[in-house]
Amino acid sequence: MSNSKIDLLRKSSSGDIPNKLKRLAQVIEEKGRGGVVLAFSGGVDSSTLAALCYDLLGEKVVAVTAKSPTYPDDELEDARKIAREIGIKHYVVETDELSSDDFAKNPENRCYYCKKELLDRLQTLAQTLRFEAVFEGTNFSDLGGHRPGFNAVREHNNVFSPWVESGFTKDEIRVVAQKLGLSVHNKPSLACLASRIPFDERITKERLERVDIAERYVKSISGVRQVRVRDHNGLARIEVGRDERNLVLDVEIMDEIVRKLRELGFSFITLDMEGYRTGSMTATMEGSEKK
Repeated sequence: MSNSKIDLLRKSSSGDIPNKLKRLAQVIEEKGRGGVVLAFSGGVDSSTLAALCYDLLGEKVVAVTAKSPTYPDDELEDARKIAREIGIKHYVVETDELSSDDFAKNPENRCYYCKKELLDRLQTLAQTLRFEAVFEGTNFSDLGGHRPGFNAVREHNNVFSPWVESGFTKDEIRVVAQKLGLSVHNKPSLACLASRIPFDERITKERLERVDIAERYVKSISGVRQVRVRDHNGLARIEVGRDERNLVLDVEIMDEIVRKLRELGFSFITLDMEGYRTGSMTATMEGSEKK
């Protein structure tokens, strides 16, 4: 391991990161020695984990992206690009969460059913490849939020979360990604399209598609990098990065966004003055407080 990227990163890092990297290397090598199928969204967490796993395990790790109605189309292209950048073998499998009524009804533990289907697909691929473990990219910071999907991880004896086990926070992962020179080191956080629909409002393919189109349009016309178009039963609540709000506060841009989103079927189009923040949809759960 003396020539590994992790070893070099430990020498160039400060604070708690060197010790966490040592623990991370132990987790990857011990639990991944029988081969790893890695859940790969193309976001900073899974991409950084993929780069480090590939450095330590080589061909004994593959990255797998699930293509589904809840996954934005342009993210799949990003995932393919970053996989090529890393050099890791990349598979794309298809999942269909909407075929499960448990998911489509959109309960507050919706993510559990999505994660369970994903892990089941990854388990099947692992068996085909004769690999023993599945890795996924939940980080230590995630555990403080609303994460019912992590319950699906706990149900599997051979599914591991190396970032959690080594105590890495989201900010620390970004530091590591930047040191590795990964193009995604400053990529905005991802979330599946279903997170744009309030709990207990049914998720349909049509609603997911119009949210996807709406978000891509807002990005293209305003130049924002972080955007969510929350679909409140036909009312669009647009969140953009807090430091990017000025980019949409232009009369012509706002008029064009209104035109496009009405064309997509939204009755009312609003701009959330607080800007983007994780977990804003948890306020739709009865008894929940805003985060």
